[in-house]
Amino acid sequence: MMGPGSSPMEAAPRHGRVTFARASLYGLLTLALVSWVYILVGADSGLDDFFSGRTWSHAGGFLQQLLGIYQEGRPAFLELERWGETGKLAYKTLLMSVLAISFAGVGVLLTFLPAARNVSNGGLGGSPSAGLGALYYLVRVVFVFTRAVPELVWAMVIVFFLSPGVLPGALALGLHNYGIVGKLSAEVVENMDPGPARALRSAGAGNLQVLAYGIFPQAIPQFLTYLLYRWEVVIRTTVVVGFVSAGGLGREFRLSLSYFQYSDVALIILWYLLLVIGVDLLSAWLRRLVRA
Repeated sequence: MMGPGSSPMEAAPRHGRVTFARASLYGLLTLALVSWVYILVGADSGLDDFFSGRTWSHAGGFLQQLLGIYQEGRPAFLELERWGETGKLAYKTLLMSVLAISFAGVGVLLTFLPAARNVSNGGLGGSPSAGLGALYYLVRVVFVFTRAVPELVWAMVIVFFLSPGVLPGALALGLHNYGIVGKLSAEVVENMDPGPARALRSAGAGNLQVLAYGIFPQAIPQFLTYLLYRWEVVIRTTVVVGFVSAGGLGREFRLSLSYFQYSDVALIILWYLLLVIGVDLLSAWLRRLVRA
């Protein structure tokens, strides 16, 4: 119902108002429509090849090679010795992922607070300063740079001055995920309830006490959740950095493809499947512990 002093124009809901979220949705739908038009109409989109019989014939032949059909001798995934050899590489791959997410986690813990705007401008009860403001922009730029460079590029750069192995792959994955987890963790601090930190400040608490009792209890559970989610992604991405001799199953995958040993490729894919399932289950259990 309209109030006594309201006009019909004021009472009508503003359904036609274009908000940022609505404009983003319209933009996304427009880009999706343009993309599908290009795929369906474009001459070089590859759609014709997708429906050609030759493509599916090649796909069927490749699948037969993966399964070891018509191969001389037994396929690699039916040989216990090959399972043991690739199992050692799977262990190195798991080690690479743990090192990578550890590097990223330690780096984020040391830097995500200065990257939060409400820390630099005194929104959590502290006093703003030009130094904290400059540090905020510096750390934010580092976050953007490290996550903008793909893991494969980081690995190619690091392999130039470190010998191929687990460490270059872990550093490459850690650098990329440092930027991702750092940005997410800083935004957790920016969106947290400032009440506890301000109350501690007004009661005379120091910086460390505010950090320990007002900020960390709210930020750390979400930080650990993000870190565990990224670990699930890292274990999948190890195959990418392995292509530049960063060690683990990824390097063996590239070599097997190069020598057309397709049953070995199938065995490596099985190992990756086991690793991903194991890490996903462990990560889900750890996230439940964090929320408890």
